[in-house]
Amino acid sequence: MKLSTTILAAAVIAAGTAKAEPVAPGEVQFGDYGGIAESLTGKAGDPENGAKVMKTKSIGNCISCHKVTALSDAPFHGEVGPSLDGVADRWEEAQVRGIVTNAKMTFPGTIMPAYYKTEGFTRPGKAFTGKAAEEPLPPLLTAQQIEDVVAFLMTLSEE
Repeated sequence: MKLSTTILAAAVIAAGTAKAEPVAPGEVQFGDYGGIAESLTGKAGDPENGAKVMKTKSIGNCISCHKVTALSDAPFHGEVGPSLDGVADRWEEAQVRGIVTNAKMTFPGTIMPAYYKTEGFTRPGKAFTGKAAEEPLPPLLTAQQIEDVVAFLMTLSEE
C-alpha cells in the first residue's frame, strides 16, 4: 500500500511538472475566432507585471497604440488601436489571450504585431536587402508575459 501511494504521489508530481512547461509558439491552439482557452503557462498571470509590460517601450509597448486610462502614469498613449478601457467587459479571457498572442487570428487585417509567433512572417527586407533576420525569430513576449498582460487586461472593467 505504501509503495502504491508513493507511486501515485510521484505520478501526480510528474504530471504537474509536465504541465508547468509553457506552450511553444508553434504549438498554440487557437479556437474558431482566434481565442486561446488554456493558459500558455499553466499558471495565473501577474496583473502588476502585465501593466509593466504594456507600458515599457523595450518590452510590449502596448500603450504606443492603445489608450489605457489605468496606465495614465505612462506618457504618450496611442490612438492607432482601440482604447483598452473596459476590455474585460467586451471580451472573454480566452479571446483576450488570443488577441495578445496573435491578433491576426481574430482580425486578419490588423497591424497589431503577433507577440507570440516565431515563423511565417512576410519578410520583404529579405527580397530587397538580403538583411532580414532568418526564421525562426524569438517571440516578442514570453508565454508568461502574455499571461501577465492578459491578467492585467482582465482587470480593466468599467463596472
